[in-house]
Amino acid sequence: MTQLTPKILVVDDEQDLCDILQFNLKAAGYDVVTALSAEDALLALVQTGKPDLILLDVMLGGMSGFELAQRLRNDEATKDLPVVFLTAKDTEDDTLKGFSLGADDYISKPFSLREVMARVAAVLRRTAPAAGSETVYRGIVLRPASKTVSVDGKDVAFTKTEFELLLLLAQHPGEVYSRRQLLDSVWPKGVYVTERTVDVNITRIRKKIAPYDTCLTTRQGYGYYLEPL
Repeated sequence: MTQLTPKILVVDDEQDLCDILQFNLKAAGYDVVTALSAEDALLALVQTGKPDLILLDVMLGGMSGFELAQRLRNDEATKDLPVVFLTAKDTEDDTLKGFSLGADDYISKPFSLREVMARVAAVLRRTAPAAGSETVYRGIVLRPASKTVSVDGKDVAFTKTEFELLLLLAQHPGEVYSRRQLLDSVWPKGVYVTERTVDVNITRIRKKIAPYDTCLTTRQGYGYYLEPL
């Protein structure tokens, strides 16, 4: 299985800094979305789905980075989203306030790109789900260590491809994946598979996860997703 690329949302009102961070993070292998305000960041969360980490400036026009972080922590869907503050507000009180809001790290401006890359990698390693942990979606339990699935307590047999497709969707409920994204994430590189193959596997998965089959939804023109919890 090809590991899903970690997605990072960069929020800073300096366009040049956003561009620099986006370029370097992409070069390091991350999927990067940028926003120039907290309001744009909230819109990006709706349009592109929940990222694996947010790099967040504090001094933004309109809603501040601290206010955005508080809003994320108060939302059930984003309360566990890793947040790294990037800011020129580097007094002890500012730092303590950032951590009181649940920041995973706090980097003062000016900073070196090498430091940002190292800290991003460290936070992602620390916050990534454990390889052997269970993924639970409603009455469905997926166990990556044993590659087994149970539905309402009953074990159900899944093929390797079906398991990895369902695991990806269950780990990111509410996030829409195109057929191409699913192919790139689940099927081995260099293997020719048509997008129709994704549809066939989704149909099989739906049959196996009843009565939760209606939760696996098609967004016409976009792809597939599991409804938010």
